[in-house]
Amino acid sequence: MGGEELYGQVEYRVLSLEQIEEEQRRNIAYVEDMLKLKPESAAVLLRYFAWKKEKLVETYMEDAEGTLARAGIHEGGAQPRLKRVRGFTCEVCYNDETQETLALSCDHRYCKDCYSQYLTSKIMGESESRRIECMAKDCNVIVDERTVELVVEPNVLQRYRTLLNRTYVDDNPRMRWCPAPNCEYAIHCAVAMRSLDVIVPTVQCACGHVFCFGCSLDGDHRPCCCPIVKRWLQKCKDDSETSNWISANTKECTKCHSTIEKNGGCNHMTCKKCKWEFCWVCMGPWSEHGTAWYNCSRYEEKADTSKDAQSKSRAQLERYLHYYNRFANHEQSIKLEADLYARTEKKMDELQEQSTLSWIEVQFLAKAVETLGRVRTVLKWTYAMAFYLEKNNQTQMFEDNQNDLEQAVESLSELLERPLEEDKIAELRQQTTDKTVYVAKRCKILLDDTLRGYEEDRWIWQEPIRL
Repeated sequence: MGGEELYGQVEYRVLSLEQIEEEQRRNIAYVEDMLKLKPESAAVLLRYFAWKKEKLVETYMEDAEGTLARAGIHEGGAQPRLKRVRGFTCEVCYNDETQETLALSCDHRYCKDCYSQYLTSKIMGESESRRIECMAKDCNVIVDERTVELVVEPNVLQRYRTLLNRTYVDDNPRMRWCPAPNCEYAIHCAVAMRSLDVIVPTVQCACGHVFCFGCSLDGDHRPCCCPIVKRWLQKCKDDSETSNWISANTKECTKCHSTIEKNGGCNHMTCKKCKWEFCWVCMGPWSEHGTAWYNCSRYEEKADTSKDAQSKSRAQLERYLHYYNRFANHEQSIKLEADLYARTEKKMDELQEQSTLSWIEVQFLAKAVETLGRVRTVLKWTYAMAFYLEKNNQTQMFEDNQNDLEQAVESLSELLERPLEEDKIAELRQQTTDKTVYVAKRCKILLDDTLRGYEEDRWIWQEPIRL
């Protein structure tokens, strides 16, 4: 969390466009040297084989001529170049004036203007790049990068090279483009799809964006593994009407039945009408939520002797709503606490005015808000995970860690909601700083233990979870 090393954290590299292009050049030079081919032919072959060098070389050694033909390479022909041919008539536009023409190694010749329009249409209109074929019907000879350079405008050439870079990353199962808008970095991570039930490959791009390399979901969904995330999101989608109802922003006071709207991340609610204090999550009295209070995060199975289908269905719905309600509550709290950043900056200005604290010294508030948002995301996903876990001793320990973290988060959230009092600023700073450190520590304990549990095969699921 926040740059700390977590158990089971994956190794990965962030690659810039320059590094991606350099990797391609190295691979092309390797094949060019190994098979004694022109660099353009080596590049076409590599793209045909999705940059799998070993498979390319093995196939080429078995049948060189057939491999080149299938890839769209005609090694025996002349290198494509612009040429004026007296008496030539283009078969596309029927222009018979002496002008620049172009033929690939297959010797199918057309005028430069027609080839330029053809390539521009393919690149700009159809987003094609690696497998653009000769203009002639039934000819599979590929137009290579050097040929494209000869006839298209600079902006089209730039788009063509961008598309080639994209196909290089898309063809590599160990690479992903960062999903952040306008980001041009890619991530290289050697995590096999078959291991996504025991590894959660969270990565962070150089642009700062965090996402899962396995399922490409934005954000950090640890401690949930990708198969559980996929199942949970699908279930929430399937039960959308129930989800919309349960995640509504208003509830009734359990004492006077006045409608109350949640406007902060803290779950300690006070009815403005009757002053009744209760928990937003379980709707129980807040007075019962003491030092070991957070049992409202754990689902208790009800003893029910009736076994009819309707009772079972009701019990299943209640169980789902228990976990979804807590999942959605943290999601809502994260959104509400995002507004805290603006309020926190105002508080930080007030702190400087009311005390001798410098701007650096009031950063404890911003750090607390950042930690709270990050840890609530972890807690949110613990409920998705708990929904699919079988009840046993390991699950009990997992829920104990979950309860401890819930209590710590709620205490920190309450501290951030407090109004500033000039004579208590030093006390607030110390309490907030200590609680922020404690929350981050409890979160790391939960994550480390849960991620270690995957590797040790401690988690027993209610259904098979492989992707």
